[in-house]
Amino acid sequence: MSPSEYCSKAARRLLFSAAGVVLGSAALLCSGAALPDEAGKDFVGSIDGEAITVEGPMNVEVVRGQVRTNLRSGSDIRVKFGQARIELVEGGVISICGPAHLSVLKSGGSLTVALDSGTIHFRVEHGPNVVVYTPQIQAKPIAIGDAPQDALVGLDSSGAMCIRATSGAVRIEQQLTGQSVIVPQGGDVQLMNAQFEAMHPGAGKCECQLQLVKTPQPKPPEASVLASAEELRREVPAAVRAKAAPLETQAPPEQPVYQVFMPPLAYDAAAKVQPEPDPHFILLVRRVRVRPALIFQGRVEGEAPASAPANQVAAVTPNPLAPGSRATSTHTRAANGANESVISRARNFLRRIWNPAS
Repeated sequence: MSPSEYCSKAARRLLFSAAGVVLGSAALLCSGAALPDEAGKDFVGSIDGEAITVEGPMNVEVVRGQVRTNLRSGSDIRVKFGQARIELVEGGVISICGPAHLSVLKSGGSLTVALDSGTIHFRVEHGPNVVVYTPQIQAKPIAIGDAPQDALVGLDSSGAMCIRATSGAVRIEQQLTGQSVIVPQGGDVQLMNAQFEAMHPGAGKCECQLQLVKTPQPKPPEASVLASAEELRREVPAAVRAKAAPLETQAPPEQPVYQVFMPPLAYDAAAKVQPEPDPHFILLVRRVRVRPALIFQGRVEGEAPASAPANQVAAVTPNPLAPGSRATSTHTRAANGANESVISRARNFLRRIWNPAS
């Protein structure tokens, strides 16, 4: 083989390889673009509940730290107990009250619920068109104007079926005979073994509350922002008031505390009747706070003035106007008057002796 022929063959091989790579990449891109489209067609909604089991087509994803199970067409659902909630992709809600077993099938804008047992309560405003199938009965809600479709369908193991039309009417049809009956809005009926002849009012025997509000998810962490000057001015008076008005703590009232000490409990397997505890060994302790017997009450004043020393005492001149000096002068005058009267009597006596004529 000449060198020119070898080079031409190598070039052709390279060209074919490059074409294969380009075609393969294009096929992968086309298939990747078509997968979400196909996945969106059979996507029913997300389900959450207390004790649920999902089999068949589904996928699980984590959104904001919460695990969410997405149902697809053909999913088989079992609710062991409690309630489960299906949030439809179109915006409706289906509540399932366990124990229940059902399957969901979606085709275009129609959603079929194959109910084997349990009770479901659904509310749909603008879609999809929900149809409930049981082994013998087909129940299809009928909207009245633009009002939402709100209905309840229940089936137990004994064959009893209950249907309630809360908003809009419900058409129930036997799958074997084709006989149909319309339950008007506000109606509540009960069937036994799918016999329309034995239809009677349900009287609220089937209950399944519709969970319109989903459990709120925890808020994502928020970045803190510095407070503005206006916010600081609003917060300062509140802090000042809180500091100016301290909490008044009241001391608990002093009360005696009683404590009972029991003897150890004994059990005799051979005895038919167990003996009662001996009251002589039961001790009652009363704990109180002993207050002091003497309580002193009074008032403490300042220091008393100190007395002057004896060597610094000065001589004090008596005041004639003082009460003590007045008493002394009175006593002196009384003594002088007494002396004068005695002298005058003696003088008069002597005068009478020496002068008898007088």
